[in-house]
Formats: sequence, C-alpha cells, structure tokens
Amino acid sequence: MNTANLLLKERHALIQQRLLADGRVLALDLAQQLNVSEDTIRRDLRDLAAAGLCTRVYGGALPPAPAATPLAERSKLAPQRKARLAQAAVTLVSGGNVLFIDAGSTNLAIAAALPQLPMTVLTNAAAVALALLERPEIELIMVGGRVDARSGANLGAAALRDAERMRPDIFFLGACGVDAEAGLSCFNYEEAEFKRSLAAASKAVLVAASREKIGTAAPFAVLPPEHLTYLVLESGADRRQAAQFGRQGVQLLYAEAV
Repeated sequence: MNTANLLLKERHALIQQRLLADGRVLALDLAQQLNVSEDTIRRDLRDLAAAGLCTRVYGGALPPAPAATPLAERSKLAPQRKARLAQAAVTLVSGGNVLFIDAGSTNLAIAAALPQLPMTVLTNAAAVALALLERPEIELIMVGGRVDARSGANLGAAALRDAERMRPDIFFLGACGVDAEAGLSCFNYEEAEFKRSLAAASKAVLVAASREKIGTAAPFAVLPPEHLTYLVLESGADRRQAAQFGRQGVQLLYAEAV
C-alpha cells in the first residue's frame, strides 16, 4: 500500500472524527496537531467537502447540513417536532402583520399554525399558498418565478423583482444549515440570493430549526448569525450554539418539550 495514500486516509478519518466529536474543525489547529501545512489540510477539507462529508467555512469546516431531499419527502419527517416548532414561532404573529413564509417543511407547519387573525401572507412556496388558500381572513400573495422542484420555491429573476417590492414584518426564513459562527446557509445559489434580498428588506427574520440543522452548514451562505432576529429551537438543541447565538443578539424561543 502506498504510504502517502495511507497517511491521506488517516488524516481524512481523523478529521471526520474531530467533526463528529467537536462539531467543527479549524485548519490551523489540525495542521499543528498533524504536523503538516495548512495547505495540506485545506486540500483534505476540499476532498472531504467534494465527497459530501463536510462543508468548508472560513478557517475550517463544519458537518454538512442534512441532505436536501424533495419537499414532499421532508414533509413526512418528524411532523410532530415541526408542529411544536411552528407553535412557538407563531406566538410572535399579531393581527395586521405582513408575513413572508419561505419554502420548507417546517415553514409549511408554521403556515398551518397561523392564528385566526387578519393578516397578509406573502410566499414563494406553492405548498404554503395551498395550505392558506381557504383562510378568508388571510390576504395571500404569491411570488412568481421559476419553480425549483427540490426546494418547492419559486426562484430566479422574477422572484427577486417581486421580493424587492416587499417589506414584511416577519420573514420566516427556511435554512438548511444553522451555525452560530457560519450563520445560515442553503444548498441552492439562487435560493440563497433570494433569501438574502428578502431578509435585508424585512423588519425581523425568524428561523425555526430542528436540532439536526444546528451546528451544520450548506454550501451557500445566506446570512451571518447577527442578522437573525429570532431563532426557534427544540428543547434538546445544542446549548453552546444557543448561548453563542444569544450573545450575538438573537432572541431565542423554544418549542414545548414533549
């Protein structure tokens, strides 16, 4: 067996172990511990990221966000947990609010949990629009654009043009990765661009995140953590991550424990 290949495999295995144990790795620390150059570690991280085993962030890497399966599949996963997150999220909604509900299975649960109050709901997600179609007290406005089947969102230039004219009170943002250092991220470049544009125009930005997403990252950055207004977490979420978000001014809400 080639010695160089053996060392490479050992480094990759060690990096994966550190990711599992610590939730993140730093290139400088790994280089010092393994007595190799930072460039070597960066190449290792690129290889692991290409294999879907980590997501590179500034200075190191994070575990990859949960795989971006189609919305229809995600909606069937842990519906009770998503419903509890939704119940906590909608406590911030008041009559007369203008809300934007982004695509995503947890945001679909938020749409279903909205209180019986007059309000305006904007969305780029057909599933959210269908869930609210028979709610007469809600004025429903649908953003146009190209339909991305995997995310369930309308994206592209037309969606961005629509978003530029909107000023929501609360933007319920769907994030794939949620980390207190790397911020919010997603798997689709156009989707990240749309979310950034709308977040900049919103009075408040809220993310409701299942515990699997905490401390992970996807390839495309959406927002730095300090630009988030509210983070809704499950009761068993990582306390270190929660505390770090709190120190950056993010208001934390917790779903009711079972």
